Amino acid sequence: MTKTLPGLTPEEIGRVRRPLEEAYTLPPAAYLDEDVYARETDQILRKSWLPLARIDQIATPGDFISLDLFGQPVMVVHGHDGEVRVMSRTCLHRAALLADGTGNRKLFTCPYHAWSYDTSGQLVRAPLMDGAEGFSESGCRLPQLRTEIWEGFILANFDPDAATFAPPVESYRKYFENFRLADMKVVHTLEFDSDWNWKVLVENFMEAYHHIATHSETFEPAYHARDSRVPDNDGPWSILHMPAAHEELPPGLPPLESVEDWQARDLFATAIFPHFLLGIQGSVVTWYQVFPQGAGKLHLKIHICVPAAYSEMEGFDEIAEGMALMVSAIHHEDIGANDLVWRGLNAPMTRQGRLSPLEKAIWQYNQWWLDQMEAPRRPRPNPASRGTGRT
Repeated sequence: MTKTLPGLTPEEIGRVRRPLEEAYTLPPAAYLDEDVYARETDQILRKSWLPLARIDQIATPGDFISLDLFGQPVMVVHGHDGEVRVMSRTCLHRAALLADGTGNRKLFTCPYHAWSYDTSGQLVRAPLMDGAEGFSESGCRLPQLRTEIWEGFILANFDPDAATFAPPVESYRKYFENFRLADMKVVHTLEFDSDWNWKVLVENFMEAYHHIATHSETFEPAYHARDSRVPDNDGPWSILHMPAAHEELPPGLPPLESVEDWQARDLFATAIFPHFLLGIQGSVVTWYQVFPQGAGKLHLKIHICVPAAYSEMEGFDEIAEGMALMVSAIHHEDIGANDLVWRGLNAPMTRQGRLSPLEKAIWQYNQWWLDQMEAPRRPRPNPASRGTGRT
């Protein structure tokens, strides 16, 4: 019996659930409906492991990066005790923001009333609180999210009961172990704001079918859409493998010695659900960091990563600038395509479309998405409930 979801009919869900050869896309409401977005925020986004930074981005004790996640301001902090934490950046006194942007600090001092916290989140100074009965600085610590480090990525989860990240993606890790993801370093970041649902971007990233039109003069000559393939998955991930059309290595940085010839030439677009997106080839990884901001809005950071040792090569700055220009040009082609999709999804006559067999990764993703959306609802996770907060 097909289950129901707000905004989606049983018939629409049934079409998505069909085998790939018969399957349809998600219906427009899955992208447009605010109630659907609210449910996926509770059922998926706030219960998933979210990649927030790489270790190399906060390499020195005291380094921090500020982010906003579904209305919660947080900061990723390299503590002076050596620990990496993801914690709230709102003061425990009157909720003013403690920090913004990036930087390096020994203390996070509130600009409102000068309460100060160390890099572990512990309150160490609260001026003029004499006479506040039962109050102690030692009893106040900024709420923190569960945190894991995987292949150099710092991930956090709002759900205190979530399973650990690594075991379900172990086969994915082994598939790419030759690329030594943990040794990568962010060397350039591009940022974009777009007025689409976040799944529009994810789906575009996960298929090469659109090479024949959107990238007809860029990707298609080098990676033919018809040759793309997606292996079966055994966890919450998809891999789009795009074999190179030519035997020559792509221009740019030399490939890692640890990769095989076909790995150096071919291109991979991968997704760990819901939106941990990595483009992998040779010695370059492009990390698409997605920040959903509503049913029809997202912020995107595209981080270009290379082996740390390569960043010391002579002339590397010019090489990195060239890579950034190429990535930007490709993404602008995708922006044009996604703008068209978003306009169409908002049209009243739009219905579900048939998937191509080349869109297997989207089909894999849709099955996972429905599984999470149809799961029994639990109360929204409260990470502060298992930490320390106001006293």
